[in-house]
Amino acid sequence: MNLHRPNANEALQTANRSRNVVPQSGICSRCIDGCRGNCDLFRATFRGREVLYPEPFGSVTAGADKDYPVDYSHLNILGYAFGAKGAPADPDVATFPNVNTETEFGGRHKVRMKIPVFTGALGSTDIARKNWEHFAVGAAISGISIVCGENVCGIDPELELNGRGRIVKSPEMDRRVREYRRYHEGWGDILVQMNVEDTRLGVAEYAIEKLGVETIELKWGQGAKCIGGEIKVNSLARALELKKRGYIVTPDPELPANQAAFKAGPLKQFERHSRLGFIDAEGFAREVERLRGLGAKRVTLKTGAYPMRELAMAIRWSSDAGIDLLTIDGAPGGTGMSPWRMMAEWGIPSIYLHSMAWELCERLSRAGRRVPDIAFAGGFSSEDHVFKALALGSPYCKAVCMGRALMIPGMVGKNAEKWLRGEDEGLPKTVSRYGMTKEEIFMNYELLREKYGQEVERFPLGAIGIYNAIDKIRVGLQQLMAGTRSWAVGFIERRDLVSLTEECARVTGIPYVMDAFREEALAIIDA
Repeated sequence: MNLHRPNANEALQTANRSRNVVPQSGICSRCIDGCRGNCDLFRATFRGREVLYPEPFGSVTAGADKDYPVDYSHLNILGYAFGAKGAPADPDVATFPNVNTETEFGGRHKVRMKIPVFTGALGSTDIARKNWEHFAVGAAISGISIVCGENVCGIDPELELNGRGRIVKSPEMDRRVREYRRYHEGWGDILVQMNVEDTRLGVAEYAIEKLGVETIELKWGQGAKCIGGEIKVNSLARALELKKRGYIVTPDPELPANQAAFKAGPLKQFERHSRLGFIDAEGFAREVERLRGLGAKRVTLKTGAYPMRELAMAIRWSSDAGIDLLTIDGAPGGTGMSPWRMMAEWGIPSIYLHSMAWELCERLSRAGRRVPDIAFAGGFSSEDHVFKALALGSPYCKAVCMGRALMIPGMVGKNAEKWLRGEDEGLPKTVSRYGMTKEEIFMNYELLREKYGQEVERFPLGAIGIYNAIDKIRVGLQQLMAGTRSWAVGFIERRDLVSLTEECARVTGIPYVMDAFREEALAIIDA
């Protein structure tokens, strides 16, 4: 199995010259003196650390393409020919459009969502900032939650701090919350995420007390990388400003040599990094209680693709602290800004991590302890992924966190606005085949007009794109659930899956396809 080829990738805009490549190193089998490029090593000769990251920054999202020995494609969904869970076994009643895809998470103050998906953390990257209105309105009209990621306040150009370095005003955070609430109808919620820097700046205090935010998410990590959040900075003045605010900025913008390199041209960007957090049980419990004391109705936790030890800490400590939702994000993840090789080569892949999580939740449950509501994340993009994740994590997994799969429709819809105005050579044939107006192109436009009236004219088209994409996931999920005779999300079970390989069965605990329902089958034959 080809797991991954280093030293060249489209994400880095690099390529091997030779058709024969050494599998482990990714170096051409015949590296010739005089080669004119363009592998990773060739580009790194000139550009050094730039080659760590996919590019162009701010215009791409990237997802690692490593092919793991076992992944979610090695699970298949079963379908049954009799019985119905959550509906009468009546063909006139138990139809797939009648499947209820609603879900909820949380303790005393539950959050309901129309379908069991929500966005990944959309934080300080340019992709999140430039497209936020599309993402936020799309999530609100679709009835799902959205996560406002880390460092949003910290990089706000108009941020105002008091003498103690605490937030007094953050227009960017104000905008993030306002755009989601503009069309929020009680389904879903906006989760404001916090890392080390956010805590120091007083993001929770500002979001809860000034903006009325009800859900704060603590962040231990993500599936895409094992370091803190990062962005690129195109201006020396901006790099100096962010360093003054307490961020790690590399190369150091205060060094005269780096300033000279930036002004001369070879150094084109600086990087702003967040600090690594360090966890302990008592500190975690204290922080959860502090946030509740500030007025947070819900406190959630996002953890990354760490080994089983840290996963157990996340689950047990979340149980003890009464965390409302624990999101477990597996490798390789997708992001707007992560080191490429790190994204490909670090961490526990999603299906392995999620299988570990289920085993630990089961053990916790058997001990009579509360299992926190769980969400799985890590490379999901379609309705079958949603079903498989809910089934694999049943009954603990309540929803699936999606990153790039919900961002892309927002970006495409945003671009459609420009194309309809005649920019960028107008509508491509891939779009104009459906019509020449937004009413013709966007399938659910008239449906939204019926609900919102003329207000729909104010919707950013990226929001309508997200609504359409989520509608596709919703209907596809209804079809899959009807096939397993499950007319509500809570009826999805692990027994609705089979493993296509014995290795997948060993990893997940889901029966090998030749063993699933074998005893029931033999009993029927032998009766």
